Amino acid sequence: MSAEETLNKLAQEISTCTKCVLHETRKKSVPGDGPANAEILFIGEGPGFHENEQGHPFVGASGKFLDQLLAQAGVTRTEVFICNVVKCRPPGNRDPLPDEIKACDIHLEEQIEIINPSIIVTLGRISMNKFIPAAKITAVHGQMRKVDERFVIPMFHPAAALHQAALKPSILADFVRLPDQLNEARAALGKPLIVAKKKEEINQDKPKQLSLF
Repeated sequence: MSAEETLNKLAQEISTCTKCVLHETRKKSVPGDGPANAEILFIGEGPGFHENEQGHPFVGASGKFLDQLLAQAGVTRTEVFICNVVKCRPPGNRDPLPDEIKACDIHLEEQIEIINPSIIVTLGRISMNKFIPAAKITAVHGQMRKVDERFVIPMFHPAAALHQAALKPSILADFVRLPDQLNEARAALGKPLIVAKKKEEINQDKPKQLSLF
């Protein structure tokens, strides 16, 4: 079975999962989207209202901002895998509870094993705490470090900029560094480096203005 087939099989298992109480109120599970060979894996916290309706991650306002951030870094959604710590929406968009995170961790670990990314980007403190326990996101955001066999970069959740405009410059700056950090990770893992785009190509592709909506 190929990695893509294994990932699809896991998504089907997640859709019928009853390991925690979140399955009782979900409309659709949100296993995640992206290629099975993605070099970058983004992990958010939990699905929101729009994700619960559509079954896809980051499709609301924060998802639109994430798309713009990816474009700023010269990356598209088709190149990365995006998922969450929990695969079903916590009621009222509350934070996932520890027992819910623990129950869903088996799915997340399997996704990481199948995709085998060079870099994991955690979006928000909850996903960060899985890899860097007890850290403060305000102190470590944007800083890549090796955790076991891969590299992890904690970043603020895109939704944070919707509520705290002062965080937007930090979020933008962290994403700008992502291509260089990927090459740093690839070099450390013995993989070939990505040829950087020419300056004029970057200016052509770069969005003129990033908005939150």
